[in-house]
Amino acid sequence: MESKGEIYISEYNNIPVVSTFVDGKMEYISFVRDTDTGSIYIGRVDHVVKNIDAAFIKYDGENIGYLALKNICRVCVVNRDLNDDPKLKAGDEIIVQVASEPLKTKKTKLTTDFSVSGKYAVITLGKKGVGASLKLKNEARSRLISLIKEELGDIFAQYPEVTGKTDLGVIIRTQALGLLDYPDDIIASEILNDIGALLKAIVHIFESAKTRTVGSLLYVKNGSDNNGLMDIYIAEAANNLKAFDIYDYKKVEDTGIFGISSKIDKLLSNKVWLKSGAYLIIEQLESFNAIDVNTGKAISGKSNIIEKINHEAAEEIMRQIRLRNLSGMILIDFINMPDKEMYEKLTEKIKTLCRLDPVHTNYVDITGLGIMELTRNKNGKSLKEIVTESQKNVDNRQD
Repeated sequence: MESKGEIYISEYNNIPVVSTFVDGKMEYISFVRDTDTGSIYIGRVDHVVKNIDAAFIKYDGENIGYLALKNICRVCVVNRDLNDDPKLKAGDEIIVQVASEPLKTKKTKLTTDFSVSGKYAVITLGKKGVGASLKLKNEARSRLISLIKEELGDIFAQYPEVTGKTDLGVIIRTQALGLLDYPDDIIASEILNDIGALLKAIVHIFESAKTRTVGSLLYVKNGSDNNGLMDIYIAEAANNLKAFDIYDYKKVEDTGIFGISSKIDKLLSNKVWLKSGAYLIIEQLESFNAIDVNTGKAISGKSNIIEKINHEAAEEIMRQIRLRNLSGMILIDFINMPDKEMYEKLTEKIKTLCRLDPVHTNYVDITGLGIMELTRNKNGKSLKEIVTESQKNVDNRQD
């Protein structure tokens, strides 16, 4: 039977929320927040700290971010030629992109290997080669890469002011999947036109940096000033449904009757019950995330009960990781199984489920103690952090 998809528009603590459901079950959730991640500024080096090999950059008014000095993209230093003196100094003016939001005591992370995104492609400074989203199947990835690789040199040659000064890497986005039903020449044309537009945007960033004052915003992610932010989140939600092979969906304005707020509240609990009667314990710690699978009330004595619980847990764990937006190292303690083949099946299941995540999630290994290790790229703040901040804002308004 064909799966059904719905996108719900609701609110939680006065923050707009876009949640994605598949067959009545929440699979993705996003808080519609006007974050600065992905924005590009012309900044000034405030000071350099040699013992941590980092510089602190004043980039937006009085905001200061952290920039690792390793692999600085030299073309991004605009007030002098870094080849004459390769060490970054206080007072240097430099193009930086916000790589991640400030977290607790950590300052905003900045990078000079900035990237700009189009509909079908992403271009990143300081990288080489052509790749494609790991969400695409190998056959699709190979086809898309081969279609543009040979002609990419001709496109790059049209923008020597950038391509002649730094390496550029191209990644074909998941959205290019929608082009695969067209002839090869149309596919190549669409992606190459997108890449050409991105190169123009990069040229504009460098040209603007020469005339704009320190602190000026040079580029906003998604190519706008965040007008139509809700539309962007809805488009991302629709794209996430494609991982479930759902291309048609119903959009619903939630007035509270669908219980989105209560579902979010449940995601803040560290205990998650499974249908079998087993349960998960999820702990978000400072340096890693730990998930423990417990038999709970599951009926023992059934055939392959432990294997069945672990497979049920695997599906719910990957769903919880997406919904809670956990990142970094994730350690999962499944119930011990006696058979090596059982672990191999579980590993393959986890790898398949990782591909449903719009954020790159990677299976690493199973330790000698039977702990499965995953890593997940940082993609903004976790659900817990966002809700904690929103609750503080509510409390402050009430005081």
